[in-house]
Amino acid sequence: MCQMFAGQDPARYEYVTRRLRLNGQSTSIRLERAFWGILDQMAEKEGSSTPAFLSKLHSEVLQQHGEASNFTSLLRCACTIHLGELEQVPQQNRYAAE
Repeated sequence: MCQMFAGQDPARYEYVTRRLRLNGQSTSIRLERAFWGILDQMAEKEGSSTPAFLSKLHSEVLQQHGEASNFTSLLRCACTIHLGELEQVPQQNRYAAE
């Protein structure tokens, strides 16, 4: 079982830094390439660019919690929630578009 995880392409977990604006503030976010891919998919699903999607998410976190003390960890957790939601989609609906 561990070979499935250990044998993955190192490019998947390579850090990638993207510079963007979150609500007008210039910042950079460093995440593993696999997480950027998931975030790109999430943004596309929302009909948004990834920077606009992240800015909206950041705004909502600020509204709900007053701060985003570890936004990159929040993004990783959002990705796992998203993947879990995909697992809940019935198989016949998940592949209906194919």
